Amino acid sequence: MSVDLKFIPLTFITSNEEILKQIKNTVLFSYLLSKNEETSLNYYLETTQYGFTASALGSGSHKLVRITDINNGKVDWNTVPFCNCSDDNKYLLRDHDILVARTGGTTGKSFIVNSPPKNAVFASYLIRLRLNKNANIDFITCFLNSYLFWSQIIEMKSGSAMPNVNAEKLKTLKLPKCDIKTQREIILAFQNEQNRNELSGLYQKVNSIEILFKDSNELSSNLNYQQDLLIQLRQSFLSEAMQGKLVKQDPKDGHAKDLLQKIKAEKAKSGKKERELPPIKPEEIPFEIPGNWVWARLGDICSKIGSGSTPKGSNYTKTGIPFFRSQNVYDEGLIYEDIKYISDEVHSQMSGTTVFSNDILLNITGGSLGRCSLVQEDFKEGNVSQHVCIIRPVQFSNRFLHKVILSPFFQKLIFKSTTGAGREGLPKYNLEQFLVPIPPIPEQSRIVKKLTELMNLCDDLQQSIQDTREQNDLLLQQVLKEALMLNK
Repeated sequence: MSVDLKFIPLTFITSNEEILKQIKNTVLFSYLLSKNEETSLNYYLETTQYGFTASALGSGSHKLVRITDINNGKVDWNTVPFCNCSDDNKYLLRDHDILVARTGGTTGKSFIVNSPPKNAVFASYLIRLRLNKNANIDFITCFLNSYLFWSQIIEMKSGSAMPNVNAEKLKTLKLPKCDIKTQREIILAFQNEQNRNELSGLYQKVNSIEILFKDSNELSSNLNYQQDLLIQLRQSFLSEAMQGKLVKQDPKDGHAKDLLQKIKAEKAKSGKKERELPPIKPEEIPFEIPGNWVWARLGDICSKIGSGSTPKGSNYTKTGIPFFRSQNVYDEGLIYEDIKYISDEVHSQMSGTTVFSNDILLNITGGSLGRCSLVQEDFKEGNVSQHVCIIRPVQFSNRFLHKVILSPFFQKLIFKSTTGAGREGLPKYNLEQFLVPIPPIPEQSRIVKKLTELMNLCDDLQQSIQDTREQNDLLLQQVLKEALMLNK
Protein backbone atom coordinates (compact mmCIF):
# COMPACT_ATOMS: atom_id res chain seq x y z
CA MET A 1 0.00 0.00 0.00
CA SER A 2 1.54 3.33 -1.09
CA VAL A 3 -0.62 5.44 1.23
CA ASP A 4 0.39 5.98 4.86
CA LEU A 5 -2.98 5.50 6.55
CA LYS A 6 -3.61 7.49 9.72
CA PHE A 7 -6.48 8.16 12.09
CA ILE A 8 -7.01 11.91 11.71
CA PRO A 9 -9.19 13.91 14.12
CA LEU A 10 -11.25 16.35 12.04
CA THR A 11 -13.03 19.34 13.57
CA PHE A 12 -16.07 18.91 11.32
CA ILE A 13 -16.42 15.16 12.00
CA THR A 14 -17.15 14.88 15.71
CA SER A 15 -20.03 12.45 16.27
CA ASN A 16 -19.01 8.95 17.33
CA GLU A 17 -21.33 7.47 14.70
CA GLU A 18 -19.69 9.43 11.89
CA ILE A 19 -16.14 8.68 13.07
CA LEU A 20 -16.95 4.98 13.29
CA LYS A 21 -18.36 5.11 9.76
CA GLN A 22 -15.10 6.62 8.52
CA ILE A 23 -13.14 3.84 10.23
CA LYS A 24 -15.37 1.10 8.82
CA ASN A 25 -14.98 2.49 5.31
CA THR A 26 -11.22 2.53 5.85
CA VAL A 27 -11.28 -1.16 6.76
CA LEU A 28 -13.05 -1.94 3.49
CA PHE A 29 -10.75 0.12 1.29
CA SER A 30 -7.67 -1.22 3.01
CA TYR A 31 -8.92 -4.71 2.16
CA LEU A 32 -9.73 -3.76 -1.45
CA LEU A 33 -6.28 -2.23 -1.94
CA SER A 34 -4.72 -5.50 -0.80
CA LYS A 35 -6.76 -7.47 -3.37
CA ASN A 36 -6.83 -5.10 -6.34
CA GLU A 37 -4.62 -2.94 -8.48
CA GLU A 38 -4.10 0.62 -7.27
CA THR A 39 -5.36 3.49 -9.40
CA SER A 40 -6.05 7.20 -9.07
CA LEU A 41 -9.36 8.98 -8.60
CA ASN A 42 -8.99 10.31 -12.14
CA TYR A 43 -9.78 6.79 -13.41
CA TYR A 44 -13.32 7.22 -12.06
CA LEU A 45 -13.85 10.84 -13.19
CA GLU A 46 -15.49 12.27 -16.29
CA THR A 47 -14.72 15.91 -15.47
CA THR A 48 -13.67 18.29 -12.72
CA GLN A 49 -14.84 21.87 -12.54
CA TYR A 50 -14.13 24.86 -10.28
CA GLY A 51 -17.14 26.80 -9.08
CA PHE A 52 -18.68 30.03 -10.32
CA THR A 53 -17.38 33.31 -8.90
CA ALA A 54 -20.31 35.53 -8.01
CA SER A 55 -21.84 37.45 -5.14
CA ALA A 56 -24.80 35.93 -3.34
CA LEU A 57 -28.05 37.75 -4.12
CA GLY A 58 -31.54 37.81 -2.72
CA SER A 59 -32.89 36.98 -6.16
CA GLY A 60 -31.47 35.97 -9.52
CA SER A 61 -31.50 33.46 -12.35
CA HIS A 62 -29.72 30.62 -10.49
CA LYS A 63 -29.35 29.14 -7.03
CA LEU A 64 -25.72 29.45 -5.81
CA VAL A 65 -24.74 26.76 -3.31
CA ARG A 66 -21.70 27.62 -1.15
CA ILE A 67 -19.58 25.75 1.39
CA THR A 68 -21.56 27.35 4.21
CA ASP A 69 -24.83 26.01 2.77
CA ILE A 70 -23.66 22.41 3.27
CA ASN A 71 -24.41 21.28 6.81
CA ASN A 72 -24.25 17.69 8.07
CA GLY A 73 -24.07 16.44 4.49
CA LYS A 74 -27.28 18.22 3.50
CA VAL A 75 -28.36 21.42 1.79
CA ASP A 76 -31.57 23.28 2.53
CA TRP A 77 -32.16 24.64 -0.95
CA ASN A 78 -34.81 27.04 0.38
CA THR A 79 -32.10 29.03 2.17
CA VAL A 80 -29.52 28.91 -0.64
CA PRO A 81 -29.01 32.40 -2.13
CA PHE A 82 -29.25 33.36 -5.79
CA CYS A 83 -26.87 34.69 -8.43
CA ASN A 84 -26.97 35.56 -12.11
CA CYS A 85 -25.05 33.08 -14.25
CA SER A 86 -24.88 33.32 -18.04
CA ASP A 87 -22.66 30.25 -18.57
CA ASP A 88 -24.88 27.76 -16.79
CA ASN A 89 -23.90 24.72 -18.90
CA LYS A 90 -20.48 24.86 -17.29
CA TYR A 91 -21.69 25.10 -13.69
CA LEU A 92 -25.11 23.42 -13.56
CA LEU A 93 -25.50 20.67 -10.98
CA ARG A 94 -27.12 17.31 -11.56
CA ASP A 95 -27.75 14.13 -9.59
CA HIS A 96 -24.65 12.32 -8.29
CA ASP A 97 -22.37 15.28 -8.82
CA ILE A 98 -19.89 15.55 -5.97
CA LEU A 99 -18.92 18.92 -4.50
CA VAL A 100 -15.63 19.10 -2.58
CA ALA A 101 -14.52 22.05 -0.44
CA ARG A 102 -11.15 23.17 -1.79
CA THR A 103 -10.09 25.68 0.86
CA GLY A 104 -10.53 26.65 4.50
CA GLY A 105 -11.15 24.62 7.63
CA THR A 106 -13.36 22.07 5.86
CA THR A 107 -10.98 21.39 2.94
CA GLY A 108 -11.79 17.98 1.48
CA LYS A 109 -15.29 17.74 2.88
CA SER A 110 -17.64 16.41 0.21
CA PHE A 111 -21.34 16.62 -0.61
CA ILE A 112 -23.27 14.31 -2.96
CA VAL A 113 -25.84 16.24 -4.98
CA ASN A 114 -29.30 14.69 -5.10
CA SER A 115 -32.37 16.23 -6.73
CA PRO A 116 -30.97 19.74 -7.08
CA PRO A 117 -33.43 22.48 -8.08
CA LYS A 118 -33.49 23.67 -11.66
CA ASN A 119 -30.72 26.15 -12.46
CA ALA A 120 -28.55 25.33 -9.44
CA VAL A 121 -24.84 26.19 -9.70
CA PHE A 122 -21.98 26.05 -7.20
CA ALA A 123 -19.65 28.70 -5.79
CA SER A 124 -15.94 29.21 -6.42
CA TYR A 125 -14.59 27.60 -3.24
CA LEU A 126 -16.02 24.26 -4.34
CA ILE A 127 -14.82 21.74 -6.93
CA ARG A 128 -17.35 19.60 -8.78
CA LEU A 129 -16.40 15.99 -9.47
CA ARG A 130 -18.51 14.28 -12.12
CA LEU A 131 -18.11 10.50 -12.27
CA ASN A 132 -17.74 8.42 -15.43
CA LYS A 133 -19.15 4.99 -16.31
CA ASN A 134 -16.36 3.26 -14.36
CA ALA A 135 -17.65 4.57 -11.03
CA ASN A 136 -20.40 3.60 -8.64
CA ILE A 137 -21.51 6.60 -6.58
CA ASP A 138 -21.77 4.61 -3.33
CA PHE A 139 -18.26 3.23 -3.84
CA ILE A 140 -16.78 6.71 -4.36
CA THR A 141 -18.82 8.09 -1.45
CA CYS A 142 -17.34 5.46 0.87
CA PHE A 143 -13.87 6.40 -0.32
CA LEU A 144 -14.49 10.12 0.29
CA ASN A 145 -15.59 9.22 3.82
CA SER A 146 -12.60 7.09 4.81
CA TYR A 147 -9.19 7.75 6.32
CA LEU A 148 -7.65 6.48 3.09
CA PHE A 149 -9.04 9.69 1.57
CA TRP A 150 -8.31 11.96 4.55
CA SER A 151 -4.74 10.72 5.00
CA GLN A 152 -3.99 11.84 1.44
CA ILE A 153 -5.87 15.14 1.77
CA ILE A 154 -3.98 16.08 4.95
CA GLU A 155 -0.70 15.26 3.23
CA MET A 156 -1.67 17.51 0.31
CA LYS A 157 -2.55 20.38 2.66
CA SER A 158 0.59 20.13 4.80
CA GLY A 159 2.96 23.07 4.61
CA SER A 160 0.32 25.48 3.28
CA ALA A 161 -0.49 28.65 5.19
CA MET A 162 -4.09 28.32 3.98
CA PRO A 163 -5.34 24.72 3.77
CA ASN A 164 -6.37 23.98 0.19
CA VAL A 165 -6.50 21.38 -2.57
CA ASN A 166 -7.05 21.76 -6.28
CA ALA A 167 -8.63 19.63 -8.99
CA GLU A 168 -5.32 18.28 -10.25
CA LYS A 169 -4.36 17.14 -6.76
CA LEU A 170 -7.72 15.46 -6.25
CA LYS A 171 -7.27 13.49 -9.47
CA THR A 172 -4.09 11.90 -8.07
CA LEU A 173 -5.73 10.44 -4.95
CA LYS A 174 -4.99 6.72 -4.64
CA LEU A 175 -7.73 4.09 -4.28
CA PRO A 176 -8.38 0.50 -5.48
CA LYS A 177 -9.26 -0.19 -9.11
CA CYS A 178 -12.45 -2.24 -9.16
CA ASP A 179 -14.89 -2.86 -12.00
CA ILE A 180 -18.36 -1.39 -11.68
CA LYS A 181 -19.98 -4.73 -10.82
CA THR A 182 -17.51 -5.42 -7.98
CA GLN A 183 -17.97 -1.90 -6.64
CA ARG A 184 -21.73 -2.24 -6.51
CA GLU A 185 -21.80 -5.75 -5.06
CA ILE A 186 -19.11 -5.34 -2.42
CA ILE A 187 -20.42 -2.01 -1.14
CA LEU A 188 -23.91 -3.44 -0.87
CA ALA A 189 -22.65 -6.57 0.88
CA PHE A 190 -20.38 -4.65 3.26
CA GLN A 191 -22.94 -2.04 4.23
CA ASN A 192 -25.65 -4.63 4.86
CA GLU A 193 -23.27 -7.29 6.24
CA GLN A 194 -24.48 -9.83 3.72
CA ASN A 195 -22.90 -13.26 3.85
CA ARG A 196 -19.89 -13.19 1.54
CA ASN A 197 -17.04 -15.49 2.47
CA GLU A 198 -14.32 -13.07 1.42
CA LEU A 199 -15.79 -10.41 3.74
CA SER A 200 -16.14 -12.55 6.86
CA GLY A 201 -12.75 -11.42 8.15
CA LEU A 202 -13.76 -7.80 7.58
CA TYR A 203 -16.94 -8.19 9.59
CA GLN A 204 -14.95 -9.62 12.49
CA LYS A 205 -12.43 -6.80 12.25
CA VAL A 206 -15.17 -4.16 12.11
CA ASN A 207 -16.91 -5.68 15.14
CA SER A 208 -13.70 -5.72 17.18
CA ILE A 209 -12.92 -2.14 16.17
CA GLU A 210 -16.43 -1.04 17.09
CA ILE A 211 -16.02 -2.55 20.56
CA LEU A 212 -12.64 -0.83 21.01
CA PHE A 213 -14.06 2.46 19.76
CA LYS A 214 -17.11 2.35 22.04
CA ASP A 215 -14.95 1.41 25.04
CA SER A 216 -12.64 4.30 24.24
CA ASN A 217 -15.52 6.76 24.04
CA GLU A 218 -17.11 5.46 27.23
CA LEU A 219 -13.81 5.98 29.03
CA SER A 220 -13.52 9.46 27.52
CA SER A 221 -17.00 10.35 28.83
CA ASN A 222 -16.08 9.09 32.30
CA LEU A 223 -12.89 11.16 32.24
CA ASN A 224 -14.85 14.26 31.26
CA TYR A 225 -17.20 13.61 34.18
CA GLN A 226 -14.24 13.22 36.56
CA GLN A 227 -12.76 16.42 35.17
CA ASP A 228 -15.98 18.31 35.88
CA LEU A 229 -16.07 16.91 39.43
CA LEU A 230 -12.47 18.00 39.98
CA ILE A 231 -13.27 21.54 38.87
CA GLN A 232 -16.20 21.59 41.31
CA LEU A 233 -13.95 20.24 44.07
CA ARG A 234 -11.41 23.03 43.57
CA GLN A 235 -14.18 25.63 43.64
CA SER A 236 -15.63 24.06 46.80
CA PHE A 237 -12.27 24.29 48.60
CA LEU A 238 -11.96 27.97 47.65
CA SER A 239 -15.53 28.70 48.77
CA GLU A 240 -15.00 27.04 52.16
CA ALA A 241 -11.73 28.91 52.60
CA MET A 242 -13.42 32.27 52.00
CA GLN A 243 -16.12 31.45 54.56
CA GLY A 244 -13.65 30.48 57.28
CA LYS A 245 -14.61 26.80 57.14
CA LEU A 246 -11.32 25.35 55.93
CA VAL A 247 -9.18 25.80 59.05
CA LYS A 248 -10.00 26.39 62.72
CA GLN A 249 -10.04 29.89 64.15
CA ASP A 250 -7.58 30.63 66.95
CA PRO A 251 -8.36 33.39 69.51
CA LYS A 252 -4.63 34.09 69.70
CA ASP A 253 -4.78 35.40 66.12
CA GLY A 254 -6.54 38.55 67.26
CA HIS A 255 -9.20 40.42 65.27
CA ALA A 256 -9.04 41.48 61.65
CA LYS A 257 -10.26 44.97 62.67
CA ASP A 258 -6.78 45.60 64.04
CA LEU A 259 -5.30 44.52 60.71
CA LEU A 260 -7.50 47.01 58.86
CA GLN A 261 -6.25 49.80 61.14
CA LYS A 262 -2.65 48.86 60.38
CA ILE A 263 -3.39 48.86 56.66
CA LYS A 264 -5.04 52.27 56.91
CA ALA A 265 -2.09 53.70 58.84
CA GLU A 266 0.42 52.25 56.38
CA LYS A 267 -1.44 53.70 53.41
CA ALA A 268 -1.60 57.12 55.12
CA LYS A 269 2.21 57.25 55.23
CA SER A 270 2.37 57.54 51.46
CA GLY A 271 0.58 60.87 51.56
CA LYS A 272 -1.36 59.83 48.48
CA LYS A 273 -4.89 61.15 48.40
CA GLU A 274 -7.34 58.33 47.67
CA ARG A 275 -10.94 58.31 46.62
CA GLU A 276 -13.16 57.45 49.55
CA LEU A 277 -15.09 54.27 48.95
CA PRO A 278 -18.71 53.89 50.08
CA PRO A 279 -19.46 52.05 53.34
CA ILE A 280 -20.46 48.41 53.08
CA LYS A 281 -24.22 47.82 53.18
CA PRO A 282 -25.65 44.69 54.83
CA GLU A 283 -27.33 43.62 51.59
CA GLU A 284 -23.93 43.52 49.83
CA ILE A 285 -22.50 40.84 52.11
CA PRO A 286 -22.66 37.51 50.23
CA PHE A 287 -22.17 35.09 53.16
CA GLU A 288 -21.37 34.89 56.88
CA ILE A 289 -17.78 34.94 58.09
CA PRO A 290 -16.22 34.10 61.49
CA GLY A 291 -16.55 36.63 64.31
CA ASN A 292 -12.90 37.72 64.19
CA TRP A 293 -13.03 38.39 60.45
CA VAL A 294 -14.22 41.58 58.74
CA TRP A 295 -15.38 42.63 55.32
CA ALA A 296 -13.52 45.35 53.44
CA ARG A 297 -13.48 46.75 49.94
CA LEU A 298 -10.54 45.76 47.75
CA GLY A 299 -9.54 49.38 47.33
CA ASP A 300 -9.25 49.78 51.12
CA ILE A 301 -6.51 47.14 51.43
CA CYS A 302 -4.45 47.98 48.34
CA SER A 303 -1.90 50.65 47.54
CA LYS A 304 -2.41 50.15 43.82
CA ILE A 305 -5.16 48.95 41.53
CA GLY A 306 -4.65 49.88 37.90
CA SER A 307 -3.97 48.61 34.39
CA GLY A 308 -1.09 49.37 32.06
CA SER A 309 -0.97 50.51 28.45
CA THR A 310 0.44 49.34 25.15
CA PRO A 311 3.64 51.06 23.95
CA LYS A 312 3.08 53.29 20.96
CA GLY A 313 3.54 51.41 17.73
CA SER A 314 3.92 48.17 19.70
CA ASN A 315 7.53 49.17 20.31
CA TYR A 316 8.74 45.76 21.51
CA THR A 317 12.33 44.55 21.77
CA LYS A 318 13.91 41.08 21.72
CA THR A 319 15.30 41.52 25.23
CA GLY A 320 14.77 43.96 28.08
CA ILE A 321 11.93 44.44 30.53
CA PRO A 322 9.23 41.72 30.45
CA PHE A 323 5.93 43.11 29.18
CA PHE A 324 2.96 41.04 30.30
CA ARG A 325 -0.19 40.76 28.23
CA SER A 326 -3.37 38.83 28.98
CA GLN A 327 -2.03 35.71 27.21
CA ASN A 328 0.81 35.58 29.76
CA VAL A 329 -1.48 35.65 32.80
CA TYR A 330 -2.76 32.31 34.13
CA ASP A 331 -4.10 31.23 37.52
CA GLU A 332 -1.13 28.88 37.97
CA GLY A 333 1.38 31.67 37.31
CA LEU A 334 2.91 33.81 34.58
CA ILE A 335 3.56 32.08 31.26
CA TYR A 336 6.60 33.34 29.37
CA GLU A 337 5.70 31.73 26.07
CA ASP A 338 5.19 34.49 23.50
CA ILE A 339 6.41 37.06 26.03
CA LYS A 340 7.20 40.54 24.74
CA TYR A 341 9.89 42.91 26.01
CA ILE A 342 10.24 46.68 26.15
CA SER A 343 13.32 48.85 26.45
CA ASP A 344 14.44 50.49 29.69
CA GLU A 345 13.45 53.83 28.14
CA VAL A 346 9.88 52.73 27.39
CA HIS A 347 9.68 51.09 30.80
CA SER A 348 10.73 54.36 32.42
CA GLN A 349 7.99 56.19 30.52
CA MET A 350 5.51 53.65 31.90
CA SER A 351 6.83 53.79 35.46
CA GLY A 352 3.31 54.08 36.87
CA THR A 353 2.56 50.50 35.85
CA THR A 354 5.75 48.79 36.94
CA VAL A 355 5.21 45.20 38.07
CA PHE A 356 7.11 44.00 41.18
CA SER A 357 7.48 40.67 42.90
CA ASN A 358 4.36 39.46 44.76
CA ASP A 359 2.08 41.73 42.74
CA ILE A 360 -1.20 40.19 41.62
CA LEU A 361 -2.03 40.51 37.91
CA LEU A 362 -5.66 40.22 36.83
CA ASN A 363 -6.97 40.04 33.27
CA ILE A 364 -9.75 42.61 32.93
CA THR A 365 -10.87 42.23 29.31
CA GLY A 366 -11.66 39.64 26.67
CA GLY A 367 -12.01 35.90 26.73
CA SER A 368 -9.46 35.47 29.55
CA LEU A 369 -11.33 37.86 31.86
CA GLY A 370 -10.82 36.85 35.51
CA ARG A 371 -7.59 34.91 35.02
CA CYS A 372 -5.18 35.91 37.76
CA SER A 373 -1.46 35.39 38.49
CA LEU A 374 0.65 35.93 41.58
CA VAL A 375 4.06 37.27 40.53
CA GLN A 376 6.85 35.08 41.87
CA GLU A 377 8.98 36.28 44.79
CA ASP A 378 12.28 36.34 42.87
CA PHE A 379 10.86 38.53 40.08
CA LYS A 380 12.61 41.88 39.53
CA GLU A 381 10.60 44.28 37.36
CA GLY A 382 8.17 44.21 34.48
CA ASN A 383 5.24 46.08 32.96
CA VAL A 384 1.72 45.33 31.73
CA SER A 385 -0.68 46.09 28.91
CA GLN A 386 -4.02 47.84 29.27
CA HIS A 387 -5.76 44.45 29.40
CA VAL A 388 -4.03 43.52 32.68
CA CYS A 389 -4.59 45.11 36.08
CA ILE A 390 -1.98 45.30 38.85
CA ILE A 391 -3.33 44.64 42.37
CA ARG A 392 -0.91 45.43 45.19
CA PRO A 393 -2.17 44.83 48.77
CA VAL A 394 -0.74 46.51 51.87
CA GLN A 395 0.14 44.62 55.08
CA PHE A 396 -1.79 41.70 53.67
CA SER A 397 -1.00 38.19 52.39
CA ASN A 398 -0.64 38.42 48.62
CA ARG A 399 -1.06 34.66 48.38
CA PHE A 400 -4.34 34.79 50.32
CA LEU A 401 -5.68 37.65 48.18
CA HIS A 402 -4.77 35.70 45.06
CA LYS A 403 -6.96 32.84 46.34
CA VAL A 404 -9.76 35.29 47.12
CA ILE A 405 -9.74 36.58 43.54
CA LEU A 406 -9.87 33.01 42.19
CA SER A 407 -12.79 32.08 44.43
CA PRO A 408 -16.29 31.63 42.93
CA PHE A 409 -17.85 34.60 44.72
CA PHE A 410 -15.15 37.05 43.53
CA GLN A 411 -15.18 35.69 39.98
CA LYS A 412 -18.93 36.19 39.95
CA LEU A 413 -18.42 39.83 40.91
CA ILE A 414 -15.96 40.24 38.03
CA PHE A 415 -18.31 38.88 35.39
CA LYS A 416 -21.30 40.81 36.74
CA SER A 417 -19.38 44.07 36.61
CA THR A 418 -17.91 43.98 33.12
CA THR A 419 -18.86 46.72 30.72
CA GLY A 420 -18.28 47.56 27.09
CA ALA A 421 -19.86 46.33 23.87
CA GLY A 422 -18.23 43.41 22.15
CA ARG A 423 -15.05 43.28 24.21
CA GLU A 424 -15.84 43.03 27.90
CA GLY A 425 -13.97 45.21 30.34
CA LEU A 426 -13.76 45.60 34.11
CA PRO A 427 -13.57 49.25 35.22
CA LYS A 428 -11.12 50.13 37.99
CA TYR A 429 -13.82 51.80 40.09
CA ASN A 430 -15.92 48.63 40.08
CA LEU A 431 -12.91 46.52 41.06
CA GLU A 432 -12.01 48.82 43.93
CA GLN A 433 -15.48 48.33 45.45
CA PHE A 434 -15.48 44.54 45.41
CA LEU A 435 -15.80 43.00 48.87
CA VAL A 436 -13.00 40.92 50.37
CA PRO A 437 -13.36 38.70 53.48
CA ILE A 438 -10.44 39.45 55.80
CA PRO A 439 -9.16 37.04 58.45
CA PRO A 440 -6.25 37.88 60.77
CA ILE A 441 -2.81 37.42 59.14
CA PRO A 442 -1.96 34.13 60.96
CA GLU A 443 -5.18 32.58 59.74
CA GLN A 444 -4.53 33.84 56.23
CA SER A 445 -1.26 31.89 56.29
CA ARG A 446 -2.96 28.73 57.57
CA ILE A 447 -5.66 28.98 54.90
CA VAL A 448 -3.08 29.39 52.14
CA LYS A 449 -1.10 26.41 53.45
CA LYS A 450 -4.20 24.21 53.61
CA LEU A 451 -5.40 25.31 50.18
CA THR A 452 -1.97 24.57 48.74
CA GLU A 453 -2.11 21.03 50.14
CA LEU A 454 -5.60 20.45 48.78
CA MET A 455 -4.82 21.95 45.37
CA ASN A 456 -1.71 19.77 45.14
CA LEU A 457 -3.94 16.76 45.69
CA CYS A 458 -6.22 18.05 42.95
CA ASP A 459 -3.19 18.49 40.70
CA ASP A 460 -2.27 14.84 41.29
CA LEU A 461 -5.81 13.79 40.38
CA GLN A 462 -5.66 16.05 37.33
CA GLN A 463 -2.42 14.44 36.22
CA SER A 464 -3.94 10.99 36.68
CA ILE A 465 -6.91 11.98 34.51
CA GLN A 466 -4.57 13.44 31.90
CA ASP A 467 -2.39 10.32 31.83
CA THR A 468 -5.45 8.13 31.39
CA ARG A 469 -6.77 10.43 28.66
CA GLU A 470 -3.48 10.23 26.76
CA GLN A 471 -3.50 6.45 27.02
CA ASN A 472 -7.07 6.44 25.78
CA ASP A 473 -6.15 8.68 22.85
CA LEU A 474 -3.34 6.29 21.96
CA LEU A 475 -5.87 3.46 22.02
CA LEU A 476 -8.07 5.39 19.61
CA GLN A 477 -5.08 5.96 17.32
CA GLN A 478 -4.52 2.21 17.37
CA VAL A 479 -8.04 1.53 16.10
CA LEU A 480 -7.14 2.25 12.49
CA LYS A 481 -3.86 0.37 12.77
CA GLU A 482 -5.85 -2.62 14.00
CA ALA A 483 -7.97 -2.30 10.86
CA LEU A 484 -4.89 -2.66 8.67
CA MET A 485 -3.44 -5.71 10.42
CA LEU A 486 -5.87 -7.96 8.57
CA ASN A 487 -4.10 -7.19 5.33
CA LYS A 488 -0.50 -7.52 6.48
